[in-house]
Amino acid sequence: MKKYIFILLASAALGLTSCSPFQVRSDYAQSANFTTYKTYKIRIDDLKLNDIDKDRVLNELSRQLQSKGLQSGENPDLIVNVKANHKKVTDINSTSPYGMWGWGGPFGWGVGMSRTWTSNYNEGALIVDLIDSKTNKLVWQGIGSGISVDSPKAKQRQIPEIMAEIMKNYPPQRK
Repeated sequence: MKKYIFILLASAALGLTSCSPFQVRSDYAQSANFTTYKTYKIRIDDLKLNDIDKDRVLNELSRQLQSKGLQSGENPDLIVNVKANHKKVTDINSTSPYGMWGWGGPFGWGVGMSRTWTSNYNEGALIVDLIDSKTNKLVWQGIGSGISVDSPKAKQRQIPEIMAEIMKNYPPQRK
């Protein structure tokens, strides 16, 4: 009995922790030696965000990099380039009349109505590029999407969350 309760609790915990609202992926250069990177400098050439969101992104990115053992420096091992973009998303949802009750029970006569509706919103993404400063080549890239751009309260909560999700994949675990 205890075994079944443990399996049930473990399954529930796994289910709760794997339900991220974000889509996160990363890639890296197989030839890069990530243990040699100790310092970084953030470059924001293409970070088209308002000042509030820019501060959120840069502060969380710095915090995440420092938690990985990297320090900010003027002669860095890594150049960190951050980009942001967003796209307009249209969701189409519909309901069908199946399963409605009519005259004569669930399979008798009746009227069913289909309903279709759309919702439009903007979805944001963040891209973090880590570039080896000696070779000027991309060695790691993390991408996260699913930020609710249209909601200031959601962005305030989601930007740190998505940056943490992206940086979970650094340094990459070689297989």
